[in-house]
Amino acid sequence: MTENGLTTWVGVDGTPQSVVRTAKYGFPLMIAITGGSPTRFAPYVDLYGRAAEQFGTTAHPVGMHSPGFVADTDEQARELRWPRYKVMRDRIGAPETVARKMAAAIKGLGVGRFDMIYGSGAMPVSARLRAVELYGTKAVPMVRDILAG
Repeated sequence: MTENGLTTWVGVDGTPQSVVRTAKYGFPLMIAITGGSPTRFAPYVDLYGRAAEQFGTTAHPVGMHSPGFVADTDEQARELRWPRYKVMRDRIGAPETVARKMAAAIKGLGVGRFDMIYGSGAMPVSARLRAVELYGTKAVPMVRDILAG
């Protein structure tokens, strides 16, 4: 936390050295996962905890930052986003689909925070606004329910 009370997260994209450096300076770790299985980053979550212990710093909650897109239905999500998003395809779909994938990633990594990039690319503004609405009003509450159950 900064002197002004702001929490600063350090983004890491998959190098062990960056994970260790983040632990050394006692910052929260934010893992950038742009595709593939999120659980492949579990060793970095473990490394962060071990390194913080070794350095005598605090192992803060770990977060993940990942692309995704939420629409009213899976089909609509694919139609709107897929052409603009072919490479980063893991977390698109209806709120239920996205919530299941988010919860699985959170459980698989043991992270305490999930940030989704839902507004990148040439997506129409109306679709981005709807994605934000569905993410906040449907997908996130579903994730909370899944994780609580």
